[in-house]
Amino acid sequence: MSRRVRALVASLVLVTAACTAAPEPAPEPTSVSPSPTRSAAPEPAPEVSPSEPPSPEPELEPEPSPTVEEVPEVRVTDVSDVVTGLDAPWGVAFLPDGAALVTERDTARVWRLDDGELTRLHGPGADDVERATVARSEGGLLGVAVSPEFADDGLVFVYLTAAEDNRILRMRLDGDELGDAEVILDGIPKGPNHNGGRLAFGPDGFLYATTGDIYQVQRAQDRDSLGGKILRMTTDGEPAPGNPFDTHVWSYGHRNVQGIGWAVDGRMFASEFGQDTWDELNLIEPGENYGWPHVEGEGDGGGEYVSPLHVWATRDASPSGLAVTHEGIYLAGLRGQTLWRVPFDGDGVGEPQPLLQGEYGRLRHVLEAPDGALWVVTNNTDGRGDPRRGDDRILRVEVEAA
Repeated sequence: MSRRVRALVASLVLVTAACTAAPEPAPEPTSVSPSPTRSAAPEPAPEVSPSEPPSPEPELEPEPSPTVEEVPEVRVTDVSDVVTGLDAPWGVAFLPDGAALVTERDTARVWRLDDGELTRLHGPGADDVERATVARSEGGLLGVAVSPEFADDGLVFVYLTAAEDNRILRMRLDGDELGDAEVILDGIPKGPNHNGGRLAFGPDGFLYATTGDIYQVQRAQDRDSLGGKILRMTTDGEPAPGNPFDTHVWSYGHRNVQGIGWAVDGRMFASEFGQDTWDELNLIEPGENYGWPHVEGEGDGGGEYVSPLHVWATRDASPSGLAVTHEGIYLAGLRGQTLWRVPFDGDGVGEPQPLLQGEYGRLRHVLEAPDGALWVVTNNTDGRGDPRRGDDRILRVEVEAA
């Protein structure tokens, strides 16, 4: 019997019991409490006309009902340090040669990481970034992205908190030198917290950016505001063709999206901080409303707000960056200090599996490296963690089917 069937049977039993027994107090939320996902209704059994003559064939034994196979879990087979000694690292993006760019939130430095060696980027662009960045609480130098046409255009992009706003800058990278920085989008609301900040190029070649509500929750529902949104734009910072509202806005009703990624079939996923109850993993569709601040977690059931694929109690996740691999989605948990894996299950997703639980402290980001391993970024020096010797670090994590 599948999980969904067992859940339906259990729900019917509970409803029956509720009609005859006094209500019990609501239990504490569990560590992982999946929200219902949209699924197609089962196909009805084919109708048989009563006038149809009986089959002359001999009666056969009924075939057993097919069983739903459990989605296999994975196990961690190896963890090693890629680099140590970072200061509140935030964003990581790979270059075509396999090296990576790493941003530090509070120092506003950009590093090139190549074969375990760090080289600080210099040049006018690096100076522009450091001068423009105002690091305070959760604000500072945040996401970084590399152009999918880097071999031809050499462009890299960063998201930072400036004196008046959050903004996205574009620079040309030549060796270890960043050319003059150009602001391609400004006016993104800024605050001490909930600044969003993740940058990534989608499979369509456009640049996506996540923004937060900065505790002004009405911004998330205001489609004229850049706060509480996922944005989609060209490399010049203009709204991308095909955006649902002919603006930068791709989706709205978000509290503070911290991770985005795409499956090979084009599905887009995002991780989002909840407030007091539920953190979320969402399937992102253009123009859709994800409910904040009207709902946290599951939608209203009326179709106005999109419900998450999964939710976690906020103490167990606080999901930041995410990575999408061929077999699932991995989310880096800050408060939960856990790398959560959500496996693909056909066209949907299966039950979350915790990895590295409590072993390395706060986890800020996860991404898939060119060799197929996972890179996991710790964040114990961000002012909320308990730094360990060598922190902060980037871990190389290998997993395989259990």
